[in-house]
Amino acid sequence: MEAIPEFCREAFLDAMREKMEATFRQVADAVNAAPAGYLIAGSEEKVRDLFANLRHQAFEVSLQMRVNAAEAAFPPSEAPPNRQEPSQ
Repeated sequence: MEAIPEFCREAFLDAMREKMEATFRQVADAVNAAPAGYLIAGSEEKVRDLFANLRHQAFEVSLQMRVNAAEAAFPPSEAPPNRQEPSQ
């Protein structure tokens, strides 16, 4: 099997930066919103869900970037020679 080209890590970071920052802001908000004495119980589930969503987004973006890199590595296909259009 032929190797699939890799995608640029820096481009991946650029694509994910806004999502990461938004997630970290939401994590901070969730922990800050937890009542005193219940910091873990009051924020753990929300934080877990936020990071699960970020993980899903990161995997989706990275897979798409890898597919795009593979597609870009293939030369464009040639048009078929003088193919006639079907009559209607």
